[in-house]
Amino acid sequence: MTRHGKNCTAGAVYTYHEKKKDTAASGYGTQNVRLSKDAIKDFDCCCLSLQPCKDPVVTLDGYLYEKEAILEYILHQKKEIARQMKAYEKQKNEKKAEMAELSKAAKESKVKNFLDKELSIVSKPLNPFDRKEGDSQPGPSNEDKVKQLPSFWIPSLTPEAKTKVVQKPDKCVYCPMSGKPLKLKDLIPVHFTPVDSSVDRVGLINRQDRYVCAVTRDMLGNSVPCAVLRPSGSVVTLECVEKLIKKDMVDPVNGEKLTDKDIIVLQRGGTGFAGSGIELEAKKSRPVMQA
Repeated sequence: MTRHGKNCTAGAVYTYHEKKKDTAASGYGTQNVRLSKDAIKDFDCCCLSLQPCKDPVVTLDGYLYEKEAILEYILHQKKEIARQMKAYEKQKNEKKAEMAELSKAAKESKVKNFLDKELSIVSKPLNPFDRKEGDSQPGPSNEDKVKQLPSFWIPSLTPEAKTKVVQKPDKCVYCPMSGKPLKLKDLIPVHFTPVDSSVDRVGLINRQDRYVCAVTRDMLGNSVPCAVLRPSGSVVTLECVEKLIKKDMVDPVNGEKLTDKDIIVLQRGGTGFAGSGIELEAKKSRPVMQA
């Protein structure tokens, strides 16, 4: 293929590159884009704000959050649940009042039908050709007129209009990343060990290598699997966990006993390489035109 082969439009074959370019420009069809390293968050960044954490906390599933961001998220979810619960209770009370009104109308209808039958009993035959004042005339009755729609152009008054049913909301707050129930007591404080303790936070953020393992002093990054020790909140590499910590099951920072649940594997971002095990492909589904 020549240097200008991709942009050549004089060929007799509709090439794959031309098809991909036309698909992207047309607005139809599913688009797949492979993400680069710049599109992936660092291991020490919040999953909500995507910024380096100042006061990090981690969930039991290993997702890192800024404490202020996750608390604001939980508060927002609780307010939303309270609003939905209020709408559900309002709908429930309206339905209860409607059922009571229907029951009352049914009783009144039975009484009216009974009285009409009682008044229709006569002792002598009636002449059907003699019509007195007050008799009903042929044509639509007043009840039929009431049932007619006053404004047929209003969507909410049409016979096809259906009222939106509000389902009872779930009172549980879920983690935005794992989708599992999230509680405040499940948020564990995390303490990263900086490379240089004399550098302030602003200078630390500007550096590519910011934190090291609390035990082996190995550099931490997206390419290094790491874990959080629950008693102390220290971050160590998984290699350190397998070779050193699991032998005695003691936290090397504060000396407390550890269990398997106290070792939380930190969810890290990708590295840009396909072998890192992270899904690096973004997919956007768009309308498809079929013949």
